[in-house]
Amino acid sequence: MKQIFSQAFFAFLLMATSACSVLRQPVTKPSSGDVVLTVVANSSLQPWLDKATLAFNTDRVQTGGRRNLFAQVRYVEAGQAVADMATSTPSLWLPDSEAWVDVAAARKVAGFAANTCVSTARSPLVIAMWRDVAEALGYPGRTLGWLDMSSLTGDASAWAYYSGGQFGRILRMAHPHPGISGAGAGALLAVMQSAKANAQPISPADAQLPILQASVSAFESGIALFANSSEALGKTMRERGVGFLGAAVLYESTVAQLNQAATSQSTNNKSSNQPDLIAVYPFEGTVMATHPACLNSSASAEQQEGARMFRDYLLKDTAQKWAAEAGLRPVNAAVKAEARAGIDLNQPKTIFERPAVGGLEALQGVWQASKKPINLVMVLDTSGSMSGAKIEGLRSAAATFVGQMNNDDQISIVSFATDIKVLLQGQKVGTARANAISAVKALPASGNTMLYDAIGAGAGVISKTKSSQRTNVLVVLTDGLDTGSKLFKFDNNLIATASQNSTTVWTIAYGNDADKDKLSQLARQSNGSFYLGSEANITAIYQEMSTAFGGSGGIGR
Repeated sequence: MKQIFSQAFFAFLLMATSACSVLRQPVTKPSSGDVVLTVVANSSLQPWLDKATLAFNTDRVQTGGRRNLFAQVRYVEAGQAVADMATSTPSLWLPDSEAWVDVAAARKVAGFAANTCVSTARSPLVIAMWRDVAEALGYPGRTLGWLDMSSLTGDASAWAYYSGGQFGRILRMAHPHPGISGAGAGALLAVMQSAKANAQPISPADAQLPILQASVSAFESGIALFANSSEALGKTMRERGVGFLGAAVLYESTVAQLNQAATSQSTNNKSSNQPDLIAVYPFEGTVMATHPACLNSSASAEQQEGARMFRDYLLKDTAQKWAAEAGLRPVNAAVKAEARAGIDLNQPKTIFERPAVGGLEALQGVWQASKKPINLVMVLDTSGSMSGAKIEGLRSAAATFVGQMNNDDQISIVSFATDIKVLLQGQKVGTARANAISAVKALPASGNTMLYDAIGAGAGVISKTKSSQRTNVLVVLTDGLDTGSKLFKFDNNLIATASQNSTTVWTIAYGNDADKDKLSQLARQSNGSFYLGSEANITAIYQEMSTAFGGSGGIGR
């Protein structure tokens, strides 16, 4: 009887403990005396790591010295993380691949070595397409590869043959910035590996081979824009639809997450009928993100102990199940990947090896030489309402933006107030960078707002400076309504004028007084983007545009 009572009591205690565990309040900030772990990871892991980190912190995991651990995760793409480590290194780093650890070592970043890394989850790099677009191309019955995409994006007649014209004049495609994002670098590595047609990893010497350089150049010639990450690009693709992008290079996990979000939205909103994205697995092979957790050997012994415990936590069954729920492929053999719409867990058939030491660095030079330079016209409001902090923020952000442009890019600057002034026209950035920066730093603030005529003038500058070798971009910033235009009004004629010569128009409503609806309409109808700017975020906006246009960033400097 006593034994039965003890067993029952023990069972009760177990249930009570379990109930208390369920009812515990989530721990969202460290307490005094906690060991705070600094963790840097790429953003494609965020849907998983946000959940796993909250659970880890709430579990109050302790070191051998009986101090609670608290993990703080920042999401920074691998290339940008390497650049940031010149001044600060985390205790634990989760890049896309150990290849980035090689880059960090080459750049004398102390503390990281590939032999300290353990894979935590996997995700292949894929070409995400709208299902209708892929089926128009004959997929999956007809295989598609990396090199096929160069033909489809670069040949409007071939695209028209397959698409019947229902998805636009050309196939617009995008990938993340190779200097910032592992997904972006992986795309170009996959193109080079496909052109190389053998299993040996890409080396710095390979980057000098004409056939590989030509393959990257052909691929890049059809790229419409770049993004900070797989996550950011996927969300933009989903939001803007097939008219904006027909294909994008993303991680498989991003495709899974986007489709899951769309399904949830459709469930909550019966009128929503968003088409599926599918993952196309190139027949030549692809890059596999292994998401290694890499310990920093230069951190304190306590930080290293805590980082190891957090890494081990991510490998446990429960955390790996959360990884599977986030569309990742678990590395724990006891946990299976989840089948998803648009995903084929039997693919890819071929996985390219990580590049040789120096391969990622060499890739940056190939990319800079291969990507299509831009012909940029900046149309900037210098009316009286821009005085004070607004004009100061504009000067600083625009100067930084010009500083990040590539030498082969071309720049023109148009200011407008009561009059319209062309301050710089069709100058190559490599020789005119200092003059361009001086021009924006000297911008005044007085007069009225001839916005629509200034947009027309900017389009006129593009017509004079255009080239088939450059992508035309018009960036328009204003903080108010049009108060003085004589030649143009806001109508279809203005939109057609601004977007002629295949120009993409990017607009910034700088403050609450600008006409956000008109600026948004102008941007979207020309395949550009609209931003709502302020003194606080204007620098970030110009940074995002710099990335989109392929400006310097991360290790791509």
